[in-house]
Amino acid sequence: ARREARLPSRTLDLRTQEFDLLLTLAEHRGLVLSREQILQKAWGFDFYGQTRTVDVHVAHLRKKLDGSSARIETVTGVGYKLVEIR
Repeated sequence: ARREARLPSRTLDLRTQEFDLLLTLAEHRGLVLSREQILQKAWGFDFYGQTRTVDVHVAHLRKKLDGSSARIETVTGVGYKLVEIR
């Protein structure tokens, strides 16, 4: 299944996991979330996946967010956060 997220200039066509990841990061905008926290908050305790799964979905989301004011930053050794570029 696919879900949509809207940017001022366009609509993003997202896979369910990408949408859930973006929603989780947006709900915690500016805060650093570890990969484990993202797995738990975005996909739940019963999600079967490794922390590298987060990295793969972040890479896909970064490509889709390219050119927008939203950016996913890596915090080395910790995790990821969503920031707005001004």
